[in-house]
Amino acid sequence: MPLPKFITRKVVASLVVAGLSGMIFMLILIEFDHLTSTEEFCTTCHSMELAAIPYRESVHYNPPSGVRASCGDCHVSEGVLSATLDHVMGTKDLLKQIFGPNYDDPVVNMLHLPDAAFAARKWFKDRDSVTCQKCHVEEAISGRRADVLEIHKKSMQEKSCIDCHINLVHRKVPGEKVFKRERWNQMVENEFNLQPGIAQKILQGDDVDSSIK
Repeated sequence: MPLPKFITRKVVASLVVAGLSGMIFMLILIEFDHLTSTEEFCTTCHSMELAAIPYRESVHYNPPSGVRASCGDCHVSEGVLSATLDHVMGTKDLLKQIFGPNYDDPVVNMLHLPDAAFAARKWFKDRDSVTCQKCHVEEAISGRRADVLEIHKKSMQEKSCIDCHINLVHRKVPGEKVFKRERWNQMVENEFNLQPGIAQKILQGDDVDSSIK
């Protein structure tokens, strides 16, 4: 049976080239998502290195099972397209790093930490904590209490993991509903031996040296 006239060598060659190009592009995306989800990549910014310090002391970094959860395991969606979208959306954080406050300064970083924590928790909530469930299987949940699995089964019908499980990896930040900015500022001032009231000035963007004691 003869082929339709529109199927010429050029058409076939174009389809082959397009197919190969698509495959190569997807492989590049997969590799890009893998490389940009590693701890090594994320901590190239000093501000992220500050976030990684408590992470390296957490059970997610040093679990008894030896299965280590990396930055991307928690903060990047599964699937190449979803992961790529997360990375693209994450460029806003890069812009903040370049044009925003000096997040490399530990004081500035700590003062803005609650906003970052609240945003991350919302990200998890909006996605029903799907990245948590990549590793944590509901049917396999066990604990010291005999009814812990039953409790999780009931809770998971109405809640997401992040509704109960916060402050597991990074510096502890109170829940958004109970968070008090003034109290947090005072804690930062005490921790870094700063003058009372200077934290609010730094948050407002005043030209203040955060090292003033």
